[in-house]
Amino acid sequence: MTQTLHIIGGGLAGSEAAWQAAQRGVKVVLHEMRPTRPTEAHHTDTLAELVCSNSLRSDDAQYNAVGLMHEEMRRCGSLIMKCADENAVPAGGALAVDREGFALAVQSALEAHENVEIVREEITTLPSEDWEHVIIATGPLTSEPLAQSIRELSGEESLHFFDAIAPIIDKDSIDFSKAWFQSRYDKGDGSDYINLGLTRAQYDQFIDDLIAGEKMEFKEWEKNTPYFEACLPIEVMAERGRETLAFGPMKPVGLQNPNEPDARYAAVVQLRQDNKLGTLYNMVGFQTKLKHGEQVRIFKTLPGLENATFARLGGIHRNTFINSPRLLDGTLKLKARDNIRFAGQVTGCEGYVESTAVGLMAGRFVAAEIMGQDIVPPPDVTALGGILNHITGGADAMTFQPMNITFGLLPPMDVRNERGKRVKGKEKKAAVSARALKALDEWLDKTDRV
Repeated sequence: MTQTLHIIGGGLAGSEAAWQAAQRGVKVVLHEMRPTRPTEAHHTDTLAELVCSNSLRSDDAQYNAVGLMHEEMRRCGSLIMKCADENAVPAGGALAVDREGFALAVQSALEAHENVEIVREEITTLPSEDWEHVIIATGPLTSEPLAQSIRELSGEESLHFFDAIAPIIDKDSIDFSKAWFQSRYDKGDGSDYINLGLTRAQYDQFIDDLIAGEKMEFKEWEKNTPYFEACLPIEVMAERGRETLAFGPMKPVGLQNPNEPDARYAAVVQLRQDNKLGTLYNMVGFQTKLKHGEQVRIFKTLPGLENATFARLGGIHRNTFINSPRLLDGTLKLKARDNIRFAGQVTGCEGYVESTAVGLMAGRFVAAEIMGQDIVPPPDVTALGGILNHITGGADAMTFQPMNITFGLLPPMDVRNERGKRVKGKEKKAAVSARALKALDEWLDKTDRV
């Protein structure tokens, strides 16, 4: 075996991909542009530097989808999780790390690995087919020359921009005594959307809350990136005129609430199905830069969302990601160039943990390919399989936006107690997590443990 894997980007995803492949006997060249070309966000030249928070979020593998993903990655021999555990600092139920010690541990492990070569250089174009196996893991700060090369190949109109993310709600938490299914003017199958009607008083209060709500501040290196006019933050639209939303994404025409046939609404919020499983619904037109606490407070005033749980809150920040459901196959391979895979945040996953997980899978997939083995993706009932399925086909390519792991990305599970009554909440989450870990162990037994 003489084939070499080239990985572009030495962040969390690239480092994890390099480790997974190298542990399986693959020769890896890891290309990292720092310090040859620094970024506006990084402060060191160390691999796997944590640019923002030092937290990898919840470590609860029983009741939290992120914690479940932690445990799955540990069982897969994740370098990132090993170094995080070794450099953990007190953080309650979360896994937070000493960021300097963590990054140095990752870098030291890769530098010491006999199958890994680290090259400090900027890759400015997509590699030719002379490089038989490539993983691009350049993250949200992909350099402009490489981004332009990706843009030209993929046909995507733009990569660098403020991705305006709308909140996503767990369907089970919506009050359907107030909400109803219907498409405007009964188009499509007539029930493609969930609708929430607002009276004039409710609408006026909602507009006041949007305008007055606390907003997130942009980082210095984000401030010159413009909005796309087609996906303005909802509060920016509200500031342009009190009726802007009522004549835009919240227009009330063509809809009638069967729960209140005589109701006349000043505005209607529509929720659109966000995944094939039908467990998650996106708030149409609700991209926002409100702080997360403000989003929960304000959006829970909407009729039907009083007890809503949010699988993802809205946000706006500069990002670089591809439309993975359109461009990648189920093993993260670029359909237009079968020597290239993508991994990490550039694929449209969101967060340190999810980026690392996609890197882990990409490294394993390439190793299997080089070894002449069948590539077997993790089961869709696992957290790994859930995020992979979402970015490679489970999400709607027309509305694709970055996503964190959530139980809503896993197939539904009918969990009942000893009396045969369907259960929800923590008991259901525990059952979903147990199912995931059992399936993961069976998958590892069929593939390999390192």
